[in-house]
Amino acid sequence: MDAVMATVRGAAPGIEAAHVLGEGRAADVLLAASGGAALLVVGAHRRGGHAGRRLGPLHRAALRHAPCPVAIVPHI
Repeated sequence: MDAVMATVRGAAPGIEAAHVLGEGRAADVLLAASGGAALLVVGAHRRGGHAGRRLGPLHRAALRHAPCPVAIVPHI
């Protein structure tokens, strides 16, 4: 995770990014951690279907319930 965060910080200097380790249902932990965020960024893996555009339960929960804008970015 440290290497990923270093890459993010190097690519976007001046933008605060944080990772949070939590215990519980993934969607609940993610939504609780996003309480003070300006943007929630969630990664997505290709899951089949039309160009991998199907969303999983975590993505749907984030889009419906996050207190901030949500960006879903594909895994490249």
